[in-house]
Amino acid sequence: MKINLFNQDSAAESFAAGSTLFREGDEGRDMFVVLSGSIEIVVRGRMVETVESGGIFGEMALVDHRPRIATAVVKSDAKVVRIDEKRFLFLVQQNPFFSLQVMAVIAERLRRMDERL
Repeated sequence: MKINLFNQDSAAESFAAGSTLFREGDEGRDMFVVLSGSIEIVVRGRMVETVESGGIFGEMALVDHRPRIATAVVKSDAKVVRIDEKRFLFLVQQNPFFSLQVMAVIAERLRRMDERL
């Protein structure tokens, strides 16, 4: 599922390959939307997903307010938009399609994890 709502966002940040955006156990205050490049999601030392352009990650921390369960490492130079809780709540309230997209991403990840078990 690709989210294109942020393609023209002026707050995009650039990160070099090898950068770590957050670590497992960190407090989660933001989610991220990938505009370009790719991000590897690592859980307990295992790479479980690569998030590419249009993908999101880090959303769980904004939904459940618990520490990060994964580490996010930039695989190839990336440009991302950081969405803090205030903006996230605004988007959820004002843009039902955004809410559905986030739920679809979470559901897709759950299904993939179930398939692995």
